[in-house]
Amino acid sequence: MSKRMSIPNQRVLIVGGVAGGASAAARLRRLDETAEILIFDRGPYVSFANCGLPYFVGDVIVDESKLLVATPQLFHDRFAIEVRTEHEVTSIERENRTIVVKDLRSGKIHRERYDTLVLAPGASAIRPPFPGVDLPGIFSVRTIPDSRRVRAWISDKDAKRAVVVGGGFIGLEMAENLAHRGLTVTIVERAEQVMPPLDPEMAFIVEEQLRAKGVEVRLGEGVASFTEVDGHLVVRTDKDATIDTDLVILAIGVKPETGLARNAGLEIGASGGIAVDEQMCTSDPSIFAVGDAVETVDWVTGLKQVVPLAGPANRQGRIAADAIAGRASRFRGVQGTAVCGAFGLTIASTGASEKLLRRAGVEDFESIYLHPGHHVGYYPGAKAIHLKVIFRRRDGRLLGAQAVGEDGTEKRIDVLATAIQLGATVHDLAEVELCYAPQFGAAKDPVNLAGFIAENIQSGDLPVDSWGTMGTAILLDVRDRHEVAAGHAPGATNIPLHELRARHTELPKEEPIQVMCAVGQRAYYAVRLLRQLGYDARYLSGGYRTWRTMHHGG
Repeated sequence: MSKRMSIPNQRVLIVGGVAGGASAAARLRRLDETAEILIFDRGPYVSFANCGLPYFVGDVIVDESKLLVATPQLFHDRFAIEVRTEHEVTSIERENRTIVVKDLRSGKIHRERYDTLVLAPGASAIRPPFPGVDLPGIFSVRTIPDSRRVRAWISDKDAKRAVVVGGGFIGLEMAENLAHRGLTVTIVERAEQVMPPLDPEMAFIVEEQLRAKGVEVRLGEGVASFTEVDGHLVVRTDKDATIDTDLVILAIGVKPETGLARNAGLEIGASGGIAVDEQMCTSDPSIFAVGDAVETVDWVTGLKQVVPLAGPANRQGRIAADAIAGRASRFRGVQGTAVCGAFGLTIASTGASEKLLRRAGVEDFESIYLHPGHHVGYYPGAKAIHLKVIFRRRDGRLLGAQAVGEDGTEKRIDVLATAIQLGATVHDLAEVELCYAPQFGAAKDPVNLAGFIAENIQSGDLPVDSWGTMGTAILLDVRDRHEVAAGHAPGATNIPLHELRARHTELPKEEPIQVMCAVGQRAYYAVRLLRQLGYDARYLSGGYRTWRTMHHGG
C-alpha cells in the first residue's frame, strides 16, 4: 500500500458528522495539528447516537441530551474543529475544489475551498411512494427530531396501536419500544421471515418470541396503501387486508445518500454506494467517502455491498483520516457483525449467511446447529443459545455465525467475529481458551462445542446430512419415548439411545440412516456407535429443536 502525501496546513472539509464524519475529524486532528478542519451538517446535531433512537421513543432513554455524543462546542474546545450545523452542502465543484453551502437558517449560499474533502452523508430511510404515505402519523426514525415527533404523537393522540412496516433490526427495536410504551404492535413484513440477515430457520426462533409476547406478525405481506378514516390510520396490505392503527413506523431499510457524489461525477458502485478504495478514497484523489453511503467489500465473500453499521463507519473515518495524514492504513472490509435486542431475545450474527453464500455462488460450505446453555446446567438460570456456525468444507475456515438466545449470546458471536476476522478455522474454535466459572459459561464453551462438532465432521467421524435431504434415508430418533410422544418428525423410527446397543439389529445395514435427538449430543453418540457396527449412520445437526425451526414449529 503506497502512502498518500500529506499536505501541510491543508484545509479539510467534512460533509456530515455522526459516526463516519465525526470520527474522521477527531482522528485527523490527533494526527495533524496544522490542518484546518470544518464539518458541515444539514441537521441540528453533528454527532448523536442514532442507534439509541428507538429507546428514546420507548422511554428507556428519557433524557434527550444523553443521545448527544459530541457538540459543536466540544469539537471547538477540544479539537479546534469548526462545526457548522444546519448547513447543507448542495454541490461540489471539483474543477476548482470548492463546495457550495446553504445556510438553512438564513437561506444564504456561499462557497468554501478545500484541499481535501470527506463525504459522510450517511443514508436516508426508504420511504416508498405508497398512496397516503405522507399522511400525519406515518414516521421514519433516523434523527433526534424524528424520534421527538413520534414521542409527541404518542402522547398527544394517546396512541394505543402501532404498525411497524419492516421486520429487520430497526423494525424489531421499534416494536419492542412501542410495546414498552403500552401500544399493541403489528409487524408487516413483505419477506417470508423477520430479520433478513438471518437464515430462515434462525429467524423463526425470533418470530416465535414475537408472537409469544403479543406482537402480531404478518409475513409475506406488503403494504399497498395508507388512508385516514375517522381520525385514525388504516393500512391496506397487498393481500387486501386492513389494519386499523394510531401510528405507523416505516422501518423498511435505508438507502445511501449518494446524490452529492453522483452529481459531482464521482464513481458509484454497482451496489449503489460511492465507490472507494482501501483508503476510502473516491475516484477523485482529493475526495474521500466514509460511512453508510459507501460501497465496501464483504470480508468473507468478496462481494461489493453497502453495509449501514456504526462500527464500520467509525473505522472508515479513522482510515480516511490516516490516509489524509499520509499514513498507509487500509480498510479490510465489512463482515456485517450486528446485534439486536427484542422482547427478551438477543439476536446476533457475523459473516456470511447461507443465503449470502449461495448468492455469491459459494457451495463449498457446511452448517452446524447447537443449542447449549449459556452457562453450566447445574448452576441456576441456564438459558439456551441457539447457534448456527457455517464453515468451509475443504479446510474448515469459518465463514459465518448466527445466534439467538438470552444472556451471553452476543459474547459468543463476538468471539466468532474475531475468529473470522483472523481467518480462523473450526480447529481453532476447538482450541480457543475462554473464561469459565459456573455462572458465566462451561468448561466446554458453546464456541468450543461448535469447534468439536465441526472437527468431527471434518475428520469423517461424524458424517452429516443436511436437513434438506430428509426423506432420502431411514430416520432414527434416539430420544426417550416420552420426548418423542411430545413431538416428533413424521416417519421417524424411535430407538432410545440407551437401548440402541441391544436393538441395533432392527435397523438395515444396506440403507443410510439419519440420526436425530433433541439437540444433537445423543445423535452424535448414536452415529459413532452405529458406524463402528457397520451402519451408514449420518448426523442431523441440532436435533429436533432445529427440525422444528426448519418446519416452522412442526
